[in-house]
Amino acid sequence: TIVMPRTTPTVKVMQTQAVGGKVVLEGETFDEASAHARKLEKELGLTFVHPFDDPHVAAGQGTVALEFFADAPHLDCIVVPIGGGGLISGMGTVAKAQEPPVEVIGVEARLYPSSWNALKGEELPCGGDTLAEGIAVKEPGKFTQAVIEKVVDDIVLVDEPHLEEAVSLLLQIEKTVVEGAGAAGLAALLAYPERFRGKKVGLVLCGGNIDTRLLANVLLRDLARSGRLARLRVTLQDRPGALFKVMKLFDQHNVNIIEIYHQRIFTSLPAKGLITDIECEARDREQLDALVTSLKGAGYAVAPVELN
Repeated sequence: TIVMPRTTPTVKVMQTQAVGGKVVLEGETFDEASAHARKLEKELGLTFVHPFDDPHVAAGQGTVALEFFADAPHLDCIVVPIGGGGLISGMGTVAKAQEPPVEVIGVEARLYPSSWNALKGEELPCGGDTLAEGIAVKEPGKFTQAVIEKVVDDIVLVDEPHLEEAVSLLLQIEKTVVEGAGAAGLAALLAYPERFRGKKVGLVLCGGNIDTRLLANVLLRDLARSGRLARLRVTLQDRPGALFKVMKLFDQHNVNIIEIYHQRIFTSLPAKGLITDIECEARDREQLDALVTSLKGAGYAVAPVELN
């Protein structure tokens, strides 16, 4: 019996069931799911196996580092995602046994800085929706935190845009599907390039459980941030031919139009005015900026609709 939060990606649930596991979905977070697992332990007489706060589990996860250093023995640093701390406890122990010892950097989602708080003595809030749900843990394990304090040199926090960019880059460049938690190591390099510049860094991609729809959203949002996909909001007069004139400028700049939305009613414009949102695809941000410049030069009020 495997207890998971109700927010667990469908692909993870299905793959667990495919190998014979009975999946129970309970709670919105790991901590709530863990509490329910403890309840089932007492009610059904089951044996509770902790997913990370157990020396045997951490030792098993540490074999990742044994294989890691067998293939790449001369690393300066490894960057490891931290949820409950089992993976980094095991890998960090192996890293510090190398000669010379390898620097160990942990990475957490900024929304769930549980080990950061424990290591730094801070009280940053834990909670919220993160792409890295696999490491969204509010309380680190007691055993693992003690190991982390011995073998981890530092912990960094990454924001959601860097997690999204990391997932997208791994798919586009490495042709590898990685979930948000698994891509946290690369997100750390993207967020703190100077911290790792000039070093030979090892990243562990520790999970690929991401739903197809969510992956599609991540990829499209990355295209939007890079300027290859955009929504331009243009103010027009509601008269025949007005939209056609705008379309000619898109054609001149070879920018592809994906969808058009007209808003006539719910605007602050006069009755003869309308707001048109145009979703479009450009080669790069320079091509998109050139189109916006031309639209403004032709007298149109235009502004990109920005992502958060």
